[in-house]
Amino acid sequence: MEDKWRWVAVTAVAPISWGTAYWVTGHALPAHEPLWGGVLRALPAGLVLLALPLHGSASAGRGRRVHGVWWWRAAVLGTLVNGAFFSLVYASAQLLPSSVAATVTGLSPLVVLVLAWALLAQRPRLATTASALIGLVGVVLLVGAAASGLDPLGVLAAVAAVVVFAVGTVLSQRWTRSAAAAGEAVPPALTMTAWQLTLSGLLLAPVAAAVEGAPPSLDGAGLLALAYVSLVATALAFTAWFAGLARLDASAVAVVGLLNPVAGVALGTLLAGEHLSALQWVGLLLVLGGVALGQARRRVVGREPATGPEDLHRAPAGGHVLPAAGHGPADRGDGVQRLLPL
Repeated sequence: MEDKWRWVAVTAVAPISWGTAYWVTGHALPAHEPLWGGVLRALPAGLVLLALPLHGSASAGRGRRVHGVWWWRAAVLGTLVNGAFFSLVYASAQLLPSSVAATVTGLSPLVVLVLAWALLAQRPRLATTASALIGLVGVVLLVGAAASGLDPLGVLAAVAAVVVFAVGTVLSQRWTRSAAAAGEAVPPALTMTAWQLTLSGLLLAPVAAAVEGAPPSLDGAGLLALAYVSLVATALAFTAWFAGLARLDASAVAVVGLLNPVAGVALGTLLAGEHLSALQWVGLLLVLGGVALGQARRRVVGREPATGPEDLHRAPAGGHVLPAAGHGPADRGDGVQRLLPL
């Protein structure tokens, strides 16, 4: 039991740091340069992960490589779930209260359910549909109650971040399933994430230079904020998340993941003096309830507890864990496991 709680604490580092990144971005990093924000978050984190011997039980060199089609897939997925997502999150954090930005992007797992239904023919169960509707109502209340005080571009950026992340996640699921069905090897999750971060940073950098000019100049506080967002809220967070996936069951990880929007709201309220109306608090609770209902149903879409670090090899790109092809409810169209890092 003590060991379980130790790994719960380790895993919690990820969603807490993801949630706090909204406040750090909005209050300590330059405004109006979201593309460079995406580059400077993704690229250093990817290079750090590639440099660390955390990619598998094989030799470090073999563990750091991806092969064949996974190179271009890493570039596509990285562009969506890292480069575009981080840039849009950066913009939303600059334009919206961190509590609102964190809660809206916390809807990503529910949008994944809808896209998986539309693109992968994975019909959701009744409880899954209910969770999506509850979450949607929550966001309408959260945003609508303060619509006059919210920047519409910030809301658009947050919604776009949710969509691009969901598209990348569903693509990852599709490619991983097809590889598993064909008996092909899938890169370890942390290795794939490291390459997604690195490639997305390299691909986004020339776009950022063309659109926004030279990289922003940062003072000491800005450099510390950037180090936190890239090295703690990205590199360390993904490492902690995958370590938890390898050692905790699905329901535990799903509940821990709810700390993401909670951390964003807590930091915005305590440090930035953000105030939510009673109706917005109702919306926030509905979002959390919808995500919890959509995720914490282990008997429907759960996974057996992992036995050790070797389980990292079975996790596909992007951080979500799927049952192996031919095993588990996902192959019967009952839905996919929602363990999605933000």
